[in-house]
Amino acid sequence: MRILVINPGSTSTKISIFEDEKEIFSKKIDHPVEELAVFKKISDQLDFRKEALFKTLEESGFKVSDFDVVGARGGNSHPLESGVYRVNEKLVDDLLSLRYGAHASNLGAPLAYEIVKIIKVPAYIVDPVIVDEMEPIAKVTGLKGIEREARDHPLNQKAAAREAAKTLGKKYSECNFVVAHLGGGISVAAHRKGRMIDENNALNGDGPFSPERAGDLPNIALLNLCFSGKYTKEEIQKMLTGKGGLVSHLGTNSLIEVENRVSKGDECAKLIYGAMIYQISKEIGKQVVVLKGQVDGIVLTGGLAYSERLVNNIKEYISFMAPVFVFPGEHEMEAIAAGILRVYRGEEKEKEYS
Repeated sequence: MRILVINPGSTSTKISIFEDEKEIFSKKIDHPVEELAVFKKISDQLDFRKEALFKTLEESGFKVSDFDVVGARGGNSHPLESGVYRVNEKLVDDLLSLRYGAHASNLGAPLAYEIVKIIKVPAYIVDPVIVDEMEPIAKVTGLKGIEREARDHPLNQKAAAREAAKTLGKKYSECNFVVAHLGGGISVAAHRKGRMIDENNALNGDGPFSPERAGDLPNIALLNLCFSGKYTKEEIQKMLTGKGGLVSHLGTNSLIEVENRVSKGDECAKLIYGAMIYQISKEIGKQVVVLKGQVDGIVLTGGLAYSERLVNNIKEYISFMAPVFVFPGEHEMEAIAAGILRVYRGEEKEKEYS
């Protein structure tokens, strides 16, 4: 089976072509910021990105008729259970309306649907970013009218959890894991028998601080900052979700740079680096409690998991709780293709978006 996978990012569109599990082609199509600046909304970029996609395929020796199925990264629709969803007109309309949130990933399913119109093959999204399997008790806060929301990295989290289950000789649906996605945003979730029952909202910057997100903050101090008159709402939001964490303290989101500064004896970098590790480890511990200590493994994944130094420091805090599995990287393209193959092999049923 030949599968085309499409993954739009803020300034690029990644494409991969798989023959069953084997990736035979991959390409990152860069979109210069100045070219994107002419579009008022993300959804206005659809035709621009479609043209770039078709041009890249043609220049690389492929035709849209070469594919048996198309997969795409899911965007901000209404909250869904995890799974493999067939792309339909309702999903495309919801994503392009931006009513549930604006992100470049909203263009994934619409781009796939443009191909479907031409070659009449199915298209799917897999474990989209708005997967919500949280238990009701996990959503309750101490202020009526405010609930915790599920916003993290389900595609990569579940792919890494499936790999850990395979290592144990089990199915993902048979295991309990705590999975930590370590990237520009950091999400930690409790996976119980194939469902993510609790997690921090990494998109909004909750949980541990990360290279770019501020993480949980003291309420009154944050309130005072908001009403200080020094910043607009947009500026504070950027502090929390783009200029927080390592960027706020050390002026960089590069873990490599921070680790180099630590190695050279920078005491400030050492403190902040250690504090991030400390907070990640505490968040993992919280999710172990959610699972009442019945944990088959703790899984570390995401781009930062390539750092042996970071991983080893986290292990010093958490290894007493459960075996630790490390699967660096995001593996989004492979995870989308794998989800589609599970449907075609009868291992999982496709779902309908409504």
